[in-house]
Amino acid sequence: MQLNFKEIFTAFMVLFAVIDIVGNIPIIIDLRKKVGHIQSEKASIIAGLILILFLFVGDSILKLIGIDVNSFAVAGSFIIFFIALEMILGITLYKDEGNNALTASIFPLAFPLIAGPGSLTTLLSLKAEFETQNIIVALIVNVIVIYIVLKTSSKIERVLGANGINIVRKIFGVILLAIAVKLFTTNIKLLF
Repeated sequence: MQLNFKEIFTAFMVLFAVIDIVGNIPIIIDLRKKVGHIQSEKASIIAGLILILFLFVGDSILKLIGIDVNSFAVAGSFIIFFIALEMILGITLYKDEGNNALTASIFPLAFPLIAGPGSLTTLLSLKAEFETQNIIVALIVNVIVIYIVLKTSSKIERVLGANGINIVRKIFGVILLAIAVKLFTTNIKLLF
């Protein structure tokens, strides 16, 4: 098993940008106000387990319904493209209406905020390009960062302020947009 640090770093950055935990700090703070306490450990571990499980069985599910990873990666590039547009333009294209949660730590925080459609699609898109062990390391590092951000979200908000969070969100949006274009061009060639 050979670890490739370039792949790990790239996969980490892609997942970090898609999950957008820093950009979600206002949502996390709002959840804290509504429910009083968020179990950061529980949310991080459950999100990590969902992501790792999907990394391994997502491919099988696709094969079961007759879709190859490259087609899914092209579709994923569109989702990543639209998430990037949301981040850059400050608009909302995807709106989750569900609000009957047993606990805010699992729903909507672990799923779908952290392990949502964008991150699940991104995982399979990354799997089309990178080695699985590198993606797992990137996922674990992301889960650690998510845990730290959840634990320190109110401090981060005070330090960055609303404008700082918006700037970080837009920077990651531009990075994500470039990644979406690269994913699309790489995988569309493989389809034809």
